[in-house]
Amino acid sequence: MTHKAPYLGLRGKRLTTALIAMVVCPAYILIGYNNAAAGGLLTLPSFVETFPRIDTVNTAGKQQADNARIQGTVVALYTVGCMFGSLLCLKLGDKLGRLRTIMIGAVIEIVGAIIMCTSFSLGQLIVSRVVLGFGFGAISATVPVWQSECSPAEHRGALVVLEGMFASCGLALSQWVELGFFFTRGSVSWRFPWAFPIVLALWILAACIFLPDSPRWLVKKGRIDEATTILAILEDLPEDSPDIQTSIHEMQKSLAEMDQGSLLGLFHNNGDRLLNRTFLACFSTFSQQMNGAGVIGFYTTTIFEQYVGLSALTSRILSGSVYTWQIACSFLTIYTVDRFGRRPLMLLGAVGMGAVFIILAGTVGHAADSRACSIISALCVFLYGFFFTVGALGVNYLYGTEVAPLAYRVPIYSLTSTTLWSINFLVVEITPIGFTNLGNRFFIIFAVTNLCIILPGKPSVPPTPRRIQRVRICLELTQSVWLVVYFFFPETRRHSLEAIDAVFKGANSPFDVVRRAKKIPSDVVRRVDAIHMVEAGMADEGSASLEMQESQSEKAVYQMVETTT
Repeated sequence: MTHKAPYLGLRGKRLTTALIAMVVCPAYILIGYNNAAAGGLLTLPSFVETFPRIDTVNTAGKQQADNARIQGTVVALYTVGCMFGSLLCLKLGDKLGRLRTIMIGAVIEIVGAIIMCTSFSLGQLIVSRVVLGFGFGAISATVPVWQSECSPAEHRGALVVLEGMFASCGLALSQWVELGFFFTRGSVSWRFPWAFPIVLALWILAACIFLPDSPRWLVKKGRIDEATTILAILEDLPEDSPDIQTSIHEMQKSLAEMDQGSLLGLFHNNGDRLLNRTFLACFSTFSQQMNGAGVIGFYTTTIFEQYVGLSALTSRILSGSVYTWQIACSFLTIYTVDRFGRRPLMLLGAVGMGAVFIILAGTVGHAADSRACSIISALCVFLYGFFFTVGALGVNYLYGTEVAPLAYRVPIYSLTSTTLWSINFLVVEITPIGFTNLGNRFFIIFAVTNLCIILPGKPSVPPTPRRIQRVRICLELTQSVWLVVYFFFPETRRHSLEAIDAVFKGANSPFDVVRRAKKIPSDVVRRVDAIHMVEAGMADEGSASLEMQESQSEKAVYQMVETTT
């Protein structure tokens, strides 16, 4: 029997649209806004007067170098807060639930924003950056998990990649707000841009009251009836529908088969290959930051103004234009991610961004003296925005939630989010120092991380044991984003979250996982589970007849894949 939906009276696609518009959209606008909001304010006259210890515009020599270090630390402390907020979700995320964690993060975000926009001293600014980041760390570690667990498999990629588009909206919004207040005098030119996120956080806090929690989290907590009701509402089907019962059974089976031990299980490769999956999830966000996102995201205005040699006004207009361009590029990602898959987009992004940084390393150093180099440098920043949006911005968030099993989804994604923020801290911290000491050569670092060529090392004497050789090869591979994606990242397109578990189970090596993902059809696991339900007495043959008719031969195929891979 179909029950009336309690969540604002919405069901199915309308409810999915509502959770995206009411929580996911403002949450990722926040991440984009917060990431870019500091960069355009660091050179404002009122700002450097209030915080002279981070002034790199009116200083030179040793004083400028010292101020650059302090500036990098103050800006990067936001990511330190995000890192600790993400770590908090390791233990509390599954205890509190997805929505409650998001609400707590929003409250902390509001407190941090209030402290930051009212800062009159460097100490107050430092505290505010940490508090602001702590709140958003909890949000960023939870929202992707919640959305992916509430999204249908066939559209999950496009829906989660929307996060990248919303982040681009936040990046663009921050630049246009800062441009609008660039013409004002006094501290309002930087205080209002830092106060604006309070509105978005309040919106998230209020919206969570009216939306459902994750049905997969409810299954994990043993609240099966509630999970069934919510899943039926999300799918717009009756609660006794075979599809709903099969989905609930898949969740229960995934939990039952997964080792329910301590978090240390994440670092062991048992039959579920948890270490393998944890590595893939963490590397997806590690690569997002090591491809230069922190450099372009936090310091776009600074790059245009101080290193390309453009005026303050032109630099801010171009910064806003770059992020507006990324919004347009996001539509291409939404269209392609479920058609071509995650791997092709990540590979394209890594190669493209590496090429862009090679060009920037050669042109930025001559931009002040050559109009052609200045134009090429500006175009390269726009080109970077294209490759980053298509291959890294939303796809990486999506992939981390997909490869994580239900029993460990929140802990793994908490580690994934922690990895993102810790590497982001490293990049943002060293960027002012890197520009001060290396100039345009600083871009070479990120060209290498995207396009690293593995150089053969001299054989050790005596010969290195085989196990150590394998470890060395793996460490060398991690220097290159595209090589790791090509050899270790299985395709997850059109697989349900439970079907992805089957791809990993029984794999003999990380390379084997990629082969299995190519051999197991995306709908085989779901149909075979319909047979398992009948065999277990959880459904009658009539209700599962369609799946039974289509699955008998596929069950044999699935077993064949299990034995041959």
